[in-house]
Amino acid sequence: MSKTVQGRSGAHSKASKRRKKQKNRLIIVVIEILVLLILAAVLFVTVKLSKIQKDTSFNKEDIEVNEGLSSESQEIMAGYTTIALFGLDNRSNGNLSKGNSDVIMIASINNDTHAVKLVSVYRDSYLDIGGGTFKKCNSAYAKGGPEQAITMLNKNLDMDITDYVTVDFNAVVECVDLLGGVTIPEVSDEEAVLMHGYMDEINKLTKNNSKYLSGGGTNVEMDGVQACAYARIRYTAGDDYKRTERQRTVLTAMVQKAQKANLTTINSLIDELFGDIKTSFSNTELISLAAKVFNYSLGETIGFPFEKNTTTLGNKGSVVVPCDLESNVKQLHVFLYDDNEYAPTDTVKNNSAQIVNDTGFHQGEGY
Repeated sequence: MSKTVQGRSGAHSKASKRRKKQKNRLIIVVIEILVLLILAAVLFVTVKLSKIQKDTSFNKEDIEVNEGLSSESQEIMAGYTTIALFGLDNRSNGNLSKGNSDVIMIASINNDTHAVKLVSVYRDSYLDIGGGTFKKCNSAYAKGGPEQAITMLNKNLDMDITDYVTVDFNAVVECVDLLGGVTIPEVSDEEAVLMHGYMDEINKLTKNNSKYLSGGGTNVEMDGVQACAYARIRYTAGDDYKRTERQRTVLTAMVQKAQKANLTTINSLIDELFGDIKTSFSNTELISLAAKVFNYSLGETIGFPFEKNTTTLGNKGSVVVPCDLESNVKQLHVFLYDDNEYAPTDTVKNNSAQIVNDTGFHQGEGY
């Protein structure tokens, strides 16, 4: 962080304070929406915001929420801004409207304290993706775009989300490279080898020429392609759970590097990254959110479901099973909203019973 310059007066001192504030804004650049808010606040001008893809076809009226949530829980949730965050693999169609969502996150921002909490929803979680069809939850975005993906979250988790931010994985590559790379605390030899296939693909798609790591180690320096490949590894012990942990490791490293970025780097981030972002927010809404950026503080992040197991369900493949959904959603509302009195709606109870019926896993049979 920049140090306040002592002994200077007038405009020089004010300029120093302005520079300090601008660099402080990068503290919450940890994930897609926080990057978006930080960068929006940095320049605070429409010419920059206009680079973001506005989803003009997005219709909030198509988003469904559950009936039966208590008035107390509704009031508590109204005290938070809750946003759906999607990381999209759009290599097959070249846009941010369709495709499986490799990353699914929920961000809750306390409107009073401005504390931010993040939940990663495991992409293979076995949930109702719409119309009573139970399968991996990441397929909801591919089937019906952000509207269906948000509805999937609302119906299974008793949420009331109406807004979203989607980014392409290219944004991670560009951001890390513009920051001059990141340092990953520990990489195993197995992970270093498994990165190869992902790197080959990302190099081809992004027209980069990143080199393989020579092996594992501690405090490993990675460029954008390497960091993105590392975050996408799935086939090790821990599978998707470990994968989301790697994503958080990369994002934490990005925070640490971004805190030291200068204003030239910040401006480059804006110009390069905004084209990889699509959102339901208007410029006015983005500016409103960005105006509070100095007060945001990133709190705990966690994965959902909390209690889980895995099984293979025929052509649906290997899935993550909440054990059970109802009890997991109770924990989720405590985590996101400090709502200890939350009671699941009939929709969540019915979905929970269906998942038990399909998988055989009951409450208490997870890990």
